[in-house]
Amino acid sequence: MNTVSYSGILPQFHLDHILRLTDDTGIVQHAIYSIPNYHEGYCLDDNARALLMATMVYQKSKDKIALRLISRYLAYINYAQNPDGTFRNFMAFDRRFLDDVGSEDAFGRAIWALGYTIAHAPENAYLEAARQIFFKSVPQFGQLRSIRSIATTILGITYYLKYHSTDDRITSLLHQLMHKLYDEYQLNRQANWHWYESLLAYDNAFLPLAMIRAARTLKDDSCRKVGYESLAFLEKHTMQKGYLRPVGNNGWFKHNQEIATFDQQPVDAMASVLLYIEAYRDCSDQHYFRLARTAFMWFHGENDLHLSLYDAETGGCCDGLGRDGINRNQGAESTLAYLIAYLAIEQRTYVRNVTAHQI
Repeated sequence: MNTVSYSGILPQFHLDHILRLTDDTGIVQHAIYSIPNYHEGYCLDDNARALLMATMVYQKSKDKIALRLISRYLAYINYAQNPDGTFRNFMAFDRRFLDDVGSEDAFGRAIWALGYTIAHAPENAYLEAARQIFFKSVPQFGQLRSIRSIATTILGITYYLKYHSTDDRITSLLHQLMHKLYDEYQLNRQANWHWYESLLAYDNAFLPLAMIRAARTLKDDSCRKVGYESLAFLEKHTMQKGYLRPVGNNGWFKHNQEIATFDQQPVDAMASVLLYIEAYRDCSDQHYFRLARTAFMWFHGENDLHLSLYDAETGGCCDGLGRDGINRNQGAESTLAYLIAYLAIEQRTYVRNVTAHQI
């Protein structure tokens, strides 16, 4: 795997590995190297990320393959939804669901993807399908307790409100969820700890991202301040070496303890890219766009081991950065994290057109 230097030019984008992992049901969770691992089946989390990614591709290029993928992932999410608006998450390869109700984190990722699809639907049929699933889930919004689920649900709501700003019911729910995050921040904040809980764990960047985005939507200066204060705290602890060092999941970062260096996950690099792009969009400070590019280059070798996780030959992304090297399996979560980060960077730089290969 070759590293690249970021000079405003991104490597060639292609969907080869996504197409390899996707079948008539949806996207398979895991891979053995670059080969789909059918033993592990499917999950809502990855099909939600895949829906987001495919919609981003179509938004950019109007690619017909992306259009077909949107339908496939949206169908999985629809099939996973329970009558009460919750979702099942894990499905075996024979299409048997393995749980009755999935995690709140999976719920939030689905709402994030649905909101984005509503905002950028390629055709009316996709818009109406996404709206139906989204609104069936609305009664669950106020019941959420996981701060990460709250954050990604906030993202989905803000995308929805971008084109439905007069919907007072959804606006009220956004207020409610934003202030849940705000209250958690105030409860856990200390002089040297500007965060929403007593540790930095996974998907950290989604928390300040959601605060900044919600605050801009609702024009709330106090929550915007919290968003930037927590962003600065995260930046201090993950960008201190001049490159991105995500909090490792082998121990996390607990208050008054040492930060875990490994194992670093692609989803955290993706979240960091999205956070800094959001901050740049919000205040036009070039510092944040530079941070977004730095976070993206984590995938291409600007990391603790100077190893690229992106495989240009397969189009896949390796599953993590460990103390002794990279996990060379190229699962859906990791590859989608890379592609979403890529597309977010590209939207800001307008480097090249996105092309998708034929199935």
